Amino acid sequence: MDANMRTGLTQTIGSPRSAETSSASAPLGGSSILPRTIVLLFAAACALSVANIYFAHPLLDEMARDLAITPATIGIVVTLTQVGYGAGLIFLVPLGDLIDRRRLIVGQALLSSAALVVVGVAPNSTTLLIGMVGVGVLAVAVQVLVAFAANLAHPSERGEVVGVVQSGVVVGILLARFAAGALADVGGWRLVYFTSAGITAVMAALLFRILPRSPQESAAGSYPQLLRSLVMLFREEPILRVRAGLGMLVFAAINIFWAPLVLPLSVPPFSLSHTQIGLFGLVGLAGALGASRAGRLADRGFHERTTGFALGLMLASWSLIALMGVSLWILVVGIVMLDFAVQAVHVTNQSLIFARRPEARSRLVGVYMLFYSVGCGSGAIASTATYAAFGWLGVCTLGAVVSVMAVLFWVGTLRGTR
Repeated sequence: MDANMRTGLTQTIGSPRSAETSSASAPLGGSSILPRTIVLLFAAACALSVANIYFAHPLLDEMARDLAITPATIGIVVTLTQVGYGAGLIFLVPLGDLIDRRRLIVGQALLSSAALVVVGVAPNSTTLLIGMVGVGVLAVAVQVLVAFAANLAHPSERGEVVGVVQSGVVVGILLARFAAGALADVGGWRLVYFTSAGITAVMAALLFRILPRSPQESAAGSYPQLLRSLVMLFREEPILRVRAGLGMLVFAAINIFWAPLVLPLSVPPFSLSHTQIGLFGLVGLAGALGASRAGRLADRGFHERTTGFALGLMLASWSLIALMGVSLWILVVGIVMLDFAVQAVHVTNQSLIFARRPEARSRLVGVYMLFYSVGCGSGAIASTATYAAFGWLGVCTLGAVVSVMAVLFWVGTLRGTR
């Protein structure tokens, strides 16, 4: 590590207590600007962690053939990965408020590499499913990384840092399907997991080398007390309840779009290949990467204005998405609008939540992401059922309705959060 980077890190975590002397509720941040190199490392680590969850989506048919799993039941691979992720949010993410985050992150990365190897060598469906649960549980390292980055960031840049790191999460989600398909074409589905296992192990070594230690200041108590405090935090923090509810609605909306997208595009009049359909995920990068700008606005105190603008943009995007049959270019514009809007709200949500309890940031993000998971799952289930009954226009109507619900929810809670 070069001298400048070491100096920047030392200054960043220098004296957490002094950063809080101005106010009991002040964020526990660094005393100088976080080096850009470190922010990008956080983003890259987040991208890799979250990609491990989504690699399976384009590989299910090949997994089913290789391990003699019926097509009707292969979907359990995705389901159990999400179940593992939910369990990790409850049982692993809160540990970031109890032990050194560097040790926690590096340990999760090493175990994740092992779980990926288990998936890659799986001789039968039972081993595969056990490995996928492990992959899901350990992928929650991304939430510990986000909370750690928020802790290290100077208060004046916290929203922007969270935005950049969160962009890494989105990049990981959007690129995972495309990368998995490309690698599988070269060497089969197992190559995808062996490759990711190797990269994850290298990332663990890099994180151990570069990340600073983060001794916790607050006496978070025992592990059982830590888990019980999740309910207490949700009850005591109105901003957490409001932003968790808003996050659930916006992520339900975006999954209403993405879950059934392959269905109309893979049949006439489009008849696109899976590779071509996967390219639409790359389109979303433009909107998602722009969400870091929302973090800068949050740093300046424009949380509600940013939220209102983003929710309006999300609602408007459905009018373009509904015109997919007219032009795929119109669809592309709608995707950019939708992804930008959702990520802008997501970054703003986290910026507000992280400002509340510096000593409980890992627990706060764990609770928030539970609602995120509920929104993702419910949106995907509802949209595929809606498409089967009412087609693409029905999907767009459902997305618009959920977007309206998000706007009304935000307006209805404005006074309370202020």
